[in-house]
Amino acid sequence: MANTTAVEELDIVIIGAGLTGINAAYRLQTQLPNHSYAILEARDSLGGTWDFWKYPGIRSDSTMALYGFPWRPWPFEESMAGAKAIKSYIAECAASEGIDKKIRYHHRVKAANWSSEEQKWTLQLEITCEDGVTEEKQIKAWWLLACSGYYSYDKVLPPTIPGIDKFQGQVIHPQFWDENLDYADKKIIVIGSGATAITLLPSLAEKAKQVTMLQRSPSYVLALPRKDKTVKTLSKWMPRSWAVTINWFQRMFFETVFVQFVLNFPNAGRRFVINAMKSQLPKGFAIEKHFNPRYNPFEQRLCFCPGADFFKALHKPGVSIVTDVIDTVTSDGIIVKTGGEKIEADIIVTATGLHMEVLSSTAVTVDGKPVNETMGERYVWNGCMIEGVPNAGLLTGYTAASWTPGVDVRTRNLIKVIKHQDKTGASSAAPHIPESKRASMPAGPMMTLTSTYARAAMKRMPLVAGIGPWKAGTNWVQDVCAMLFGSVKDGMKYSSGAKDKAI
Repeated sequence: MANTTAVEELDIVIIGAGLTGINAAYRLQTQLPNHSYAILEARDSLGGTWDFWKYPGIRSDSTMALYGFPWRPWPFEESMAGAKAIKSYIAECAASEGIDKKIRYHHRVKAANWSSEEQKWTLQLEITCEDGVTEEKQIKAWWLLACSGYYSYDKVLPPTIPGIDKFQGQVIHPQFWDENLDYADKKIIVIGSGATAITLLPSLAEKAKQVTMLQRSPSYVLALPRKDKTVKTLSKWMPRSWAVTINWFQRMFFETVFVQFVLNFPNAGRRFVINAMKSQLPKGFAIEKHFNPRYNPFEQRLCFCPGADFFKALHKPGVSIVTDVIDTVTSDGIIVKTGGEKIEADIIVTATGLHMEVLSSTAVTVDGKPVNETMGERYVWNGCMIEGVPNAGLLTGYTAASWTPGVDVRTRNLIKVIKHQDKTGASSAAPHIPESKRASMPAGPMMTLTSTYARAAMKRMPLVAGIGPWKAGTNWVQDVCAMLFGSVKDGMKYSSGAKDKAI
């Protein structure tokens, strides 16, 4: 039964209690202390990605020195941490700042409509009570921050696998992993070659009889140290806070230099990564076939593995890679097209991609006009707002570098906009491009990945022009400079009241 309750009003609503949402909350309460806010989380726990995914080995794929919060750095030596450790860290950080008291669990935002007349958002919520009964509620908010990432928790990219219905074993997608699945002494095929498959292979190999990673095309994989002892070492000669700061900046420096080197000199970057992989693989391994991608690094995500665990697994008997196209699935395995080779399996894991979307399942409208359906036609402003959508932040991090530095600088840019509104009395701020200028602007995807799941989502993702504020940014140094010294008036239309008076 649905029960409609009274309308509550807040200054700012954050959707999502993952790392991005907790970071946004910290920035809001420290830089905008006079504004009320709440975090609405559809699930029963915080942590986002790190609470949701359950497959074996789930971990970060970047160094925690950068992935952790800049205002409360990762305190452990483990460089690429597992999901449970990351979730615990997020919870401790939220509790230390009182952010946990602002989270409302089981609050799903079904729809959000901006009213120019009211100069507010009206959110339609579905709240699940302890007894399972759902209630409907409205909240009105001045600002809305979408911090729920760029993929759906409910859907995956539908894999096209011929004959999959013939398989008599178990088929499972990592996104919906059954923690009770017993894979000990089983033959497993992992279909895919992305970060999830790279993480799964060494973890499954610890118990399974046979693990085969079946990939249509290879990926780039780099090994990172399992431990980061820089802070511990530096702390012998200086205060820990200094050591943490130095470590953060040196990590950011090397990551930025590496990413920009690879992006600007792709052939040299390709040789570097392939040579690094060759040094980790078993002698005589067919690297030209299995680790020679047809694309350049960062055109698809560059995968990382802690302590070279992925490469070490390939030294074990029963662990292998097959690079081929699936001809058909049989009752007990998969036949590939080259030579009709059959790979036996008890379990097939379809690590074939995400369903990407930037507004999750929330139906967003502006004065009744839908936004979700036109997302692929709208430009993104400094990586944090969408053209024509007032008082709304879309907060995501980097995809070609560590997530958190990107999402933090975008959050701080957003706060500059709100501060400008407070100073000038503007009730709304919306990215705006005059039609005369828009017609001649370049149009490219916000995420430049060429992965199958990324290409499938192009119409659901906003555009970038690569000029002025109409870009997402991939370089932290450039983005921080733009945030500190750029104008929040560039490309932004401020107004006050329903009469749409420009400021």
